[in-house]
Amino acid sequence: MNVGDVKVLPISVFAVVVAVTLGMTWWVSRRERTASEYLAAGRSLPGPLNGLAISGEFVSAGTFLGVTGLFLLFGLDASVYLMSALAGLLLLVLVFAQRLRNIGEYTMADVLPFRMSPRPVRAAAACSTLVIVFAYLLAQLVGGAILFQALAGINFVPAVILTTVLILIYVFFGGMRAITWVQVIKATLLLAFAIILTAMLLIEVDFDLPALLFNAAGASAAPSHFIGPGGLFTNPLEGISLAIAYCLGTAGLPHLLMRFFTVTDAKQAVKSAQYALGVVGVFFAMVMLLGFGAAAVLTNSEVELAGPSGNLTMPVLAEHLGGGSGTVGGEILLAFVATVAFATILAVVSGLVIAASGAVAHDLWGNVFRKGKAQGHETVRAARVTAVIVSVLAAAATMVVGTGFNITFLTAMAFAIAASANLPALWLSLMWKRFNTGGAVAGIVTGLLSSVLLILVGPDVWPFGETPKDAPFPLKSPAIVSVPLSFAACWLGTILTTGSRPVRPYVELEVRAQTGIGAVTAGH
Repeated sequence: MNVGDVKVLPISVFAVVVAVTLGMTWWVSRRERTASEYLAAGRSLPGPLNGLAISGEFVSAGTFLGVTGLFLLFGLDASVYLMSALAGLLLLVLVFAQRLRNIGEYTMADVLPFRMSPRPVRAAAACSTLVIVFAYLLAQLVGGAILFQALAGINFVPAVILTTVLILIYVFFGGMRAITWVQVIKATLLLAFAIILTAMLLIEVDFDLPALLFNAAGASAAPSHFIGPGGLFTNPLEGISLAIAYCLGTAGLPHLLMRFFTVTDAKQAVKSAQYALGVVGVFFAMVMLLGFGAAAVLTNSEVELAGPSGNLTMPVLAEHLGGGSGTVGGEILLAFVATVAFATILAVVSGLVIAASGAVAHDLWGNVFRKGKAQGHETVRAARVTAVIVSVLAAAATMVVGTGFNITFLTAMAFAIAASANLPALWLSLMWKRFNTGGAVAGIVTGLLSSVLLILVGPDVWPFGETPKDAPFPLKSPAIVSVPLSFAACWLGTILTTGSRPVRPYVELEVRAQTGIGAVTAGH
């Protein structure tokens, strides 16, 4: 049922979910009075629950909306996004989860200065966190605004404003514990809905997967590239660079790393990552099947409704499987896909804003400006002010960016920056005995500046050329260049500042990372 351009059923279902989660946020907010509660949920979350929340953080609008559209438009090449991201989650399980929980307190920047001069390292890490969060926020806000447009028939700018207001309510009043429950609800809804859609798709094609792939390839402009390499990445280096960005960037995303400080101990941190890996792996398999299915079963007019960037492929496919536009089944499935997609955006953006708040309130304000003397209520107040400022700036930037970019491309920017600015310094701080303050600052700054600069002069952003060939840097993802540059800067900075010895010996870090002796406990 529609009233004008407003789809009443989807809006009603969406309103119910928002009302429930807002009520939960209000209830939980009564406990969010300390920095530990606001930024780390009191370090009291069990591993399985936190793992489901990590899944909610990780599966963003870029995956739910953007990657499905890439499978529709380009075929098998889109799997690079999914496989490399899964590899990044595996890296978190094997290398980082336990060490981070034992060493850190609230943010990634707690780990880096363990053996180093804290103020310059924290300042550099906080700046990289803010840039990464900002890039990721653009993708999520674009996705949320697109959905609001489709459901409520309003323009892009009011849709961005409404999305931002909702997010601020969750973050400003709720903190990490409330956001955790929003993410858990979202992840559960997402899995359930993906299972339903996948089952309906398989029924429509009589469970004939070879025929599904054949029909999908036949509907494309270049069938051989659709089910083989070359559909999305005509230059092999493009695919390799993107894979590096997603694999290493996953292990360097600030809002994911913060999740390991919310559990009771290192064992639960590892269990969190394991649960997340399993849930995300199952979901990614269904995303791939649904993307190919969309190419196989959607009509030409329905493909046009998905948009030139494919961002609305999932809603269009859901409506098609429910019986088509105007049918009761189509309206019901559209209502659920819109609700799940928007819940995805709310959850991910809330986590991002918390990460930005932690970087400013805990790292910059609490440890750089206040030199570790900030009181808990000061940190919470600074975090909430930061949440408002970051959200408003991101909303303004989203209005400028508009809907011209595929959401997945905007997400890929954040992954490339995280892989370049955060991962090398984080890895070497845990693994290299000689690594020092000069190396950490040099690596973070070099990775941050090189990745951002190469994105700006790359083919998707460069504004001065009439075609992508005019861009000074030929690759859309800069990770294949910026990540090695960051590692080199870490090494060179360490070698050139040999007089800057670590504040603590490496053996102390290793003992704490492996045993948890001295780790921050629940409630602190």
